[in-house]
Amino acid sequence: MATQGRDRDGITDRALIRHGIFLFLIGLLTGTQERRFTNMRMALSAHLEGVMNGTFLIALGAGWGRIRLPGRWAMVARWTLLYGTYGNWLFTTLGAALGTAAANPTLSQGHSGSRGQERFVLLGFRGMRYAFLTSVVLILAGLSRREEV
Repeated sequence: MATQGRDRDGITDRALIRHGIFLFLIGLLTGTQERRFTNMRMALSAHLEGVMNGTFLIALGAGWGRIRLPGRWAMVARWTLLYGTYGNWLFTTLGAALGTAAANPTLSQGHSGSRGQERFVLLGFRGMRYAFLTSVVLILAGLSRREEV
């Protein structure tokens, strides 16, 4: 029987896969409701973000045992990964619902939210982007490390 890895942060490989399946489901549900959003083009993007980020989490959960990071760095990688993947779907969905344009003018032609809504969604996208980049760099570094003998 295979054992599953558990880091100091308590998140198992299986939990990453479970998060991936859940995010995939959220993406599918978002896709069924596209016509209800203020900005349907951005809703389609939210649907795709959920499905793609869910798939990404499933793949990483399946291969997490090959990523060699010290305890604290593994914890940072996992939590920024979860924030980045869920945040990507969440802020795209909020942008679609509120009709904001600041974060993605291409998908939002003809739409705009209030000043506060625009700022909130834009700051959410920025935070998510930096979290996601941090996670991917750490994961790449963890995949580049040699196994300890």
